[in-house]
Amino acid sequence: MNVKNNKRRKESQEKIMRTFIELLQTRDIKEITVSDIIKNTGLNRSTFYANFADIFDLADKTREKLENDFSNLFADYDYFNEHTGALKMFKHIKENQIFYKTYFKLCYDDKFLVSIYDARRAEKEHIDSNIKYHIEFFRNGLNAIIKIWLAEGCKESPEEMAEVLKQEYRGR
Repeated sequence: MNVKNNKRRKESQEKIMRTFIELLQTRDIKEITVSDIIKNTGLNRSTFYANFADIFDLADKTREKLENDFSNLFADYDYFNEHTGALKMFKHIKENQIFYKTYFKLCYDDKFLVSIYDARRAEKEHIDSNIKYHIEFFRNGLNAIIKIWLAEGCKESPEEMAEVLKQEYRGR
């Protein structure tokens, strides 16, 4: 029975997503085909289409899963509780580089996985006028820092990166 949440179906979806993520490390999304996926997973084409409409649907659902996994990990965390929030974030990025490289490779960097901007902190620092511009500036800067760090193999420690972020944010 092909029930939406049965164990076998979930295992197939995860296998397809893992293979997709692996292929994305060496290819552009436009170069990946359903045939590549089924060949590498050993699953049937019908199994792929029972779960995904096409490669772009797979990409969207992979992005959603990555975002949900990240959100669940940090759901109750105060990100910018001084230095510790940024440090936790950079440690997680370093430990899960493929996850983040995939996320950015799927061109979803017009936002970040979750809204990690702390509006309370903005209020504390008296950023009240034009806050939407400040948030956008902060988000894009954070994405750029993370992308550079990932591209260079996360050479700096998470502690060093947390300090970079702290200096950039406080150096206003």
